[in-house]
Amino acid sequence: MSDDLPTAIIPATPSLEYLRRFTAARVALGRAGAGLPTKAHLQFTLDHARARDAVWSAVDMAALEAAVRDRGLAAARVRSRAGDRATYVRRPDLGRELAPDDLAGLRALGTAKIAVIIADGLSAAAVEANALAVIDALRSSLAIDAVVLAEQGRVAIGDPIGSALGADLVIVLIGERPGLSAADSLGCYITYKPRPGTPDSRRNCVSNIRRGGLEIADAAYKIAWLAREALQRELTGIELKEESGAALEAETRALLIDEP
Repeated sequence: MSDDLPTAIIPATPSLEYLRRFTAARVALGRAGAGLPTKAHLQFTLDHARARDAVWSAVDMAALEAAVRDRGLAAARVRSRAGDRATYVRRPDLGRELAPDDLAGLRALGTAKIAVIIADGLSAAAVEANALAVIDALRSSLAIDAVVLAEQGRVAIGDPIGSALGADLVIVLIGERPGLSAADSLGCYITYKPRPGTPDSRRNCVSNIRRGGLEIADAAYKIAWLAREALQRELTGIELKEESGAALEAETRALLIDEP
């Protein structure tokens, strides 16, 4: 064994260790010879396993539906045309289409001006950790008429669902593709008067909703602001810029001025 081996273990410098406190990014890990230190390598394999689990795990839709109904909201469950997880991963196009057999049950909900769709997407962990909390936060400022739970669903499955419900606005909450720093990130896509074939340029997105990312209360404020503006201006997408920060600043300033 070489006498030089102990000097080949080079930890991150103290200054980089300090900077790492401000990011979950995999930076300044140090090295052991030509490889990662053991701790960093084990953390990488753990995060990779969590990401794979998030993609291949299933959301407990029955429990989620019961929780939605317990909140006094109308609910229905549908499936996409991707019959199973393996097909869903290989055929994104089928995840955007509604299973024909589920259309009648969906229409039984009646008309819904604002419909929330919860789709499993690519992270069951994200949906189970965040979806209900977002709905709870939204209800203080938005009147949600119906919640639809979509199995093996992509973002665009909100289009045929919204069309069947005659919805003015559809809010799709969906598990985002997991990364190695976060496997439980929820995305939100808002579409005014969705119809099959709606281009993605007509949607607004609020992303990275999770603890340690965009907190639930902040996400709900942005979503509610976008929803109100969408209904008022009758549009979503590239023509609707997310400016909720300016609105919040104005509201805060008004409160401070009104205080005696």
